[in-house]
Amino acid sequence: MRRIVLWMLLCGWLIAPPNRAQQPQQPEEPPAVRIGVTVENVVAPVLVFDKDGSYVNNIRPDQFHLYDNSKEQNIAVDVVYQPISLVIAIQANSHVEQLLPHVQKIGNLITPLLIGDQGEAALIAYDARIRVLQDFTSDPDKITQQVKKIYPGSTSNRLIDAVVEGTRMLSTRPKNRRRILIAIGETRDVGSEGRSRETLLGLQFANVLFYGVDMSRFMNVLMAPQPVPRSDNLPPAMHPMPSGVPATPTTVAQMYGLNGGRAEFIPMMVEVFKDVKAIFKDNPIEVFTKGTGGSEFGFHGLHSLEEAIQKAGEELHSQYTISYNPNNKDEGGFHHIIVQVGGHPEVDRVQTRPGYWLAPK
Repeated sequence: MRRIVLWMLLCGWLIAPPNRAQQPQQPEEPPAVRIGVTVENVVAPVLVFDKDGSYVNNIRPDQFHLYDNSKEQNIAVDVVYQPISLVIAIQANSHVEQLLPHVQKIGNLITPLLIGDQGEAALIAYDARIRVLQDFTSDPDKITQQVKKIYPGSTSNRLIDAVVEGTRMLSTRPKNRRRILIAIGETRDVGSEGRSRETLLGLQFANVLFYGVDMSRFMNVLMAPQPVPRSDNLPPAMHPMPSGVPATPTTVAQMYGLNGGRAEFIPMMVEVFKDVKAIFKDNPIEVFTKGTGGSEFGFHGLHSLEEAIQKAGEELHSQYTISYNPNNKDEGGFHHIIVQVGGHPEVDRVQTRPGYWLAPK
């Protein structure tokens, strides 16, 4: 009998619910989130000019010297032609409807002027949507056909999001190809979810060289279909603004173009990287070109657009490509790049990307 009683007590203790008051559950702490950028190989596109502004193309690899935060690096200078992978992002909203017919005629220029015989290209159109019209192809006819099919959409202009998508596409290409992204459109962004700072970090991390072929905003304003005017009775605080940007009359005017307001300031690249909040800038194209070592070209018609494409192609095929594995990865923050050319009498100045951001360890 005693054994039966002990057995019943033991079973009752096992099946009884635990006393939650005596064993309080500790709330789980969310894991710490750390965003870092690891750089294994830095690619610096370099242009060398003489006193007349012409390209200098006969420089030996041993004449280049690259300094990363004032520390000379062991570099590799590619003297063999590298095939190009190109993404072309074209603005296709209602605001540029009058200029799109000119853009639709450039498809046959992409292969001979930009990517060459061994290159490949992909095509993106953007307004409120990001549409991949053509994945990477070496067939120039496919690009030409898709460019002709671009049609104007909504009033949004998700430029930054299109750059994010183009960077993602280029990051899948082989490392032995030069990764180029060209945006054809206005220099402003309306409606993107991405931010300039993070997008620039993505471009640099994927070693993408960015070019802007800017549509004339003045011509677009003159030729764009006029929307039905509606009075804006909302106070500034009720206008949606980018994160970290206060809704004041000035910032709202810069964001929405009220009263012709426009942001015209060029922050130093170091300050762009230091700002941990959203960068409010009216011209993200400038941030991306300067941050990657590319260039901006403007156009307002077919002839000037063809000239811009030709200039971009000349620059692409006149660049030297320098790559290196930094010997100072322990230095977090912005790494300033300087390229010098020694022992060459024709060299007047050298152009390359200003640097890159390296997360502290």
